[in-house]
Amino acid sequence: MASIQPVFFSRTYDEALSLVEEARNYVAYVEPRDRQRLGLAGRLGVSCESMRVTSRLTQVMAWLLMQRAVAIGEISLDEAFKPDNRLGAQEICLRDLVNYTEDLPKSLKSLMDRSLNLYIRVSRLENRILDTLH
Repeated sequence: MASIQPVFFSRTYDEALSLVEEARNYVAYVEPRDRQRLGLAGRLGVSCESMRVTSRLTQVMAWLLMQRAVAIGEISLDEAFKPDNRLGAQEICLRDLVNYTEDLPKSLKSLMDRSLNLYIRVSRLENRILDTLH
């Protein structure tokens, strides 16, 4: 059966955890200042895209923790890849950026890009593992 290489897992987990912390700090400390400089459409954009970043990172972390449980023998690989345990919310997490009338802050755009790239990488990995299971 397929499994994730420990080095890949560790690096991906560390990257995801770092992005979670960065996103949390953005929402807690930077976003309020960014929102003050924007009009209504820009504030809406910041809110929507912050939630999308959070959704991506939550999905990735849940998936990675499921893989960690497989690696330490808490659950089987088959259990980890049941539909309810797979990477979810693709309709939200992979959606293209909505065109807002005002530019989004660069720090948020960076989080958006990096969280999307991470989500896509994990999604591809999941698909490769699923292919080997079937």
